[in-house]
Amino acid sequence: MNRISIILLVLVSLGFSGCKGTNTDRQENQSVSDANAGQNVPKRTDLIKALIVDGQNNHEVWPKSTIMMKQYLEETGLFEVDIHRTRYTWNAKREADYLPLAGVGETTDLENPQSDPDFSPAFEKYDVVISNFGWKAANWPEITQKAFEKYIADGGGFVSVHAADNSFPDWLEYNRMIGLGGWGDRTEKDGPYVYYTNEVELIRDSSPGSSGAHGPSHSFPITVREKDHPITRGMPEVWLTTKDECYAKLRGPAENMTILATGKDISGNAPTDRHEPMLMVIDYDKGRIFHTTLGHDDYSIESVGFIVSFVRGAEWAATGEVTIPVPADFPSADKSTSRPFELNPKRP
Repeated sequence: MNRISIILLVLVSLGFSGCKGTNTDRQENQSVSDANAGQNVPKRTDLIKALIVDGQNNHEVWPKSTIMMKQYLEETGLFEVDIHRTRYTWNAKREADYLPLAGVGETTDLENPQSDPDFSPAFEKYDVVISNFGWKAANWPEITQKAFEKYIADGGGFVSVHAADNSFPDWLEYNRMIGLGGWGDRTEKDGPYVYYTNEVELIRDSSPGSSGAHGPSHSFPITVREKDHPITRGMPEVWLTTKDECYAKLRGPAENMTILATGKDISGNAPTDRHEPMLMVIDYDKGRIFHTTLGHDDYSIESVGFIVSFVRGAEWAATGEVTIPVPADFPSADKSTSRPFELNPKRP
């Protein structure tokens, strides 16, 4: 057999690919490749490793919403997702049926949040960490805080979802990571309010005042402010949420932060008459952070706007690029869309 024939046989055995990754990896990513056909997007041959951390949240949906977000990520074909939970949980009763689905072993649900001295995720094993903690969550051990700071500063990805920006008001570096936060006795000492006026002026307001407010949950318009960012590219300029909370009066360091999209409360009982940050990205040393204030309850997390911005934001935080397309059922300025959640029967 001549040399050329040998080379051809080797190429066939490798699937004409010099890229890393198993056949299983490639099969799991095929659905994403099909969805992206004709869009000239790169195809990954290895899965993005994601970690969801949770356990204590004032929003009773959290055991369910963790499973919802895990499934949304996995359904893209791009992610493999683990969950790390505090040994002591809080506010888990309403959705207790979802607790065992995390596969984290036994936990103890308490009447009040309590710090877990053994909470120590191996952040360095993951491309992106997603927080489903919330208001009043007990502090992580100091050694874990420092490990998380190093992980992000060294280039790790982070996604803050809804009430995760209520967490840890006294943790300075965490507040720098999320850019803006609410509640937890945050005031002007923690940084300015940041928002857009009705005249499309971006304001940093250092006036005294508390942080965090919202009107009643309702469907409200999201306005994309950065059309060329990978996360928002291809989204309509204005689109509607499903029933959700329009967070307002957030304040914080807001360093190296870009507001991708804002929301305007139209409930008739709005705490402000301005456009409030809803989707943000923050640079923290070498790390990338995506911050979404959307996702109040299961009906909010079923919003196609939430699902798509969440998975695209997680991909960007992990890799710096977005290959997940904006789907045909994405909401418009006139119509909100949702996908009723059904637990995947094939899940492990």
